[in-house]
Amino acid sequence: MALVIIGTGLAGYNLAREWRKLNPEKALVIISRDDGRNYSKPMLSTGYTKAKTADQLAMQSAAQMSEQLKAEIRTFATVEVIDTQAKTVTVDGQVIAYEQLVLALGADAFQPPLAGDGLDRVYTVNDLMDYAKFQQAAAGKKNVIVVGGGLIGCEYANDLSNGGYSVQLIEPVGRVLPALLPAVASQAVANALEGLGVKFYFGVSVQAVYKDGDGVRAVLSDSSEIKGDIVLSAIGLRPRISLAKEAGLAVNRGIVVDKTLATSQADIYALGDCAEVEGLVLPYVLPLMAGARALAKTLSGQTTAISYPVMPVQVKTPVCAVVVAPTFPSMQGEWTVDSQDGNNVKALFKNADGQLLAYALTGTFAGDAALKAELVKQVPAWLA
Repeated sequence: MALVIIGTGLAGYNLAREWRKLNPEKALVIISRDDGRNYSKPMLSTGYTKAKTADQLAMQSAAQMSEQLKAEIRTFATVEVIDTQAKTVTVDGQVIAYEQLVLALGADAFQPPLAGDGLDRVYTVNDLMDYAKFQQAAAGKKNVIVVGGGLIGCEYANDLSNGGYSVQLIEPVGRVLPALLPAVASQAVANALEGLGVKFYFGVSVQAVYKDGDGVRAVLSDSSEIKGDIVLSAIGLRPRISLAKEAGLAVNRGIVVDKTLATSQADIYALGDCAEVEGLVLPYVLPLMAGARALAKTLSGQTTAISYPVMPVQVKTPVCAVVVAPTFPSMQGEWTVDSQDGNNVKALFKNADGQLLAYALTGTFAGDAALKAELVKQVPAWLA
């Protein structure tokens, strides 16, 4: 019987590589909902800056990955049922037996309920095929309305601006990167993006999108309207949990796993953006890579608990670099601005005892290697 991995994103393919190093001959089946090309998802929000097409961002085809990993890779496949008792998955009507099963399902782009007849001009970019569709739709256009001012929205606002587009960004919370940064650091990023020509609409949400000639007309929650050529929705991600839930696995925000990434059902594991590890859902590259290395060992008979040291997040807004060790809801403390010079901000989050728990660096501070090395030593591990 085989190891079966569902998902060909960074999680699925990195696990497959690590596992194959330890298991040169065992059977491996990988199931992909798309074309199975290998690419780095974080690069999607740098494509316009680097003038890259989807084909240029792809590193290997599914056929090349199949050869490299000595794996059977099924593309454009739909997993219909996981039978935890029989230890099988049904894929497009065919039953495949597994010895171990890994869910590397990723996350869906959140789609807000919108009214209007222009929804076919609203795009999300959550994978390489999405990027290709958006790039084709945006060709020849000039004005992009970006919905959402979090990490993804800000990265695309910077990238599209670098690509020659005029960007209007809508963020209901009232500032950019509200879940990651304190207000002073948010303002630094907003100032820098405004310098590129990005226009912000804070404190409002999009209610409807209507066709307006070849473009769109977006109606906001305060009844005002803005016009553009195309809409990019970047509101955030939701872990894909429905397949696991239907199979009877424990789910919460993500698929619930322990420190060995084991789910509530024997021989089924979850990794990456779909997984909730000890209450943490971390849709970032470094935790995913750490998880892939640990899980490969566990699947090979060396049970290995994952640990997360603090892993700072780099926001790809080159107009104002950002490095943040984010706060979590369980943390008690407050932000203080340690140093500021224009858009260069050093902000620290400490508890009542003065223990550093998180930090945010923008501009030149984000590029200070010695400072980052010093701060990362002071912050406790996310998961010990």
